Amino acid sequence: MIDFIQQLERSLKAPLPGRKAQYKMAHAVRQDTPPPPANAREAGVLALFYPKVKDWHLTLILRPNKNPNDRHGGQVSFPGGKREASDANLEVTALRETEEEVGVDRRDIRVLGGLTELYIPVSNFLVQPYVGYLEYEPVFRPQPSEVEQVLEVPFAAFMNEKNRQRIDLQINAQIKLKEVPYFAVQQQTVWGATAMMISELLEVLGQD
Repeated sequence: MIDFIQQLERSLKAPLPGRKAQYKMAHAVRQDTPPPPANAREAGVLALFYPKVKDWHLTLILRPNKNPNDRHGGQVSFPGGKREASDANLEVTALRETEEEVGVDRRDIRVLGGLTELYIPVSNFLVQPYVGYLEYEPVFRPQPSEVEQVLEVPFAAFMNEKNRQRIDLQINAQIKLKEVPYFAVQQQTVWGATAMMISELLEVLGQD
């Protein structure tokens, strides 16, 4: 199994496929996303791999949908969040937030590298995704205020073309998006920025 991690680490050190890979799982309106403004808020997230039943799994979280001001409530995402003033860099942000949200000791996580940053206009966040792994299967302790459920997804599920689908999504009372690409895993709709990051991760691994 370690061959997968070694391949991933080598691939992350090579030039990244970037936005072209991200846009393969983006809705049409994302193709016209403007550059991030100067006041964009910084955030870091972590694509955390770990071994389970002889397969590498990827850690995702389902965010609660209780706060009407949370633009990402009820969505599936990677653990992560906003950079705090005390964070030396965004890698520190991603590790700190991961520990807070899913209860994994950040000292046990080995960061392999980063993916291409991604601007999210609806919340004005400029997100830097990182990729890391644990050598063991963790016992997750989700933070109730931030995490409704931890999703333990075999990475092979994202490689399966049958799990790439499209759906019409009602975002709010005024906005409905047509033909939104998403990953259908564990009865969840993984779309938007998270799907775009996973799309680049697949291409990094040559699985696109």
